[in-house]
Amino acid sequence: MYPGFISHWRRERCAGRRAAMSYGSAGHGGRAREWEYGAAGEEDPGQFGFAGGSFGVRRPLRFLAYKLQLDEKQVGELARILDEIKTERAQAAVDHRRAISMFADAIEGDVFDESKAGSGADLRLESANRLRGAVLSALGRLHKLLDLEQRARLAYLIRTGTLSI
Repeated sequence: MYPGFISHWRRERCAGRRAAMSYGSAGHGGRAREWEYGAAGEEDPGQFGFAGGSFGVRRPLRFLAYKLQLDEKQVGELARILDEIKTERAQAAVDHRRAISMFADAIEGDVFDESKAGSGADLRLESANRLRGAVLSALGRLHKLLDLEQRARLAYLIRTGTLSI
């Protein structure tokens, strides 16, 4: 082994143990249950809590299924709900890039092109309204899907910032 790599190896090894210990898997060989929580081994450590642009389906689904103690039918429906939100967020990101491009085009010329800037602003507004509708629809479907105790747990996760909608 290259001598310069040893310190890196030790640091990563210890960090993995600390993460596993903090999530209650010490009695299971250290790293046995990390997958269940989605905390250790994240591709993007800044996305812990499942917020932001990379709102994938697998980790939030696994996390919510565990935290809310969902049955198989509920997990299937939750997967559909999360997929729809993911699609809308991806479309909103595309619209955001288009709007930025329109703003840049409006400023680029000798004279400010108000129509291009207005088109970019309108695109942003339409995108935000579509995303708003998708989130409201998803929350309504989640409310119907969950029982009283599961809704209370979900509300707690949202209030504490563990889960971002």
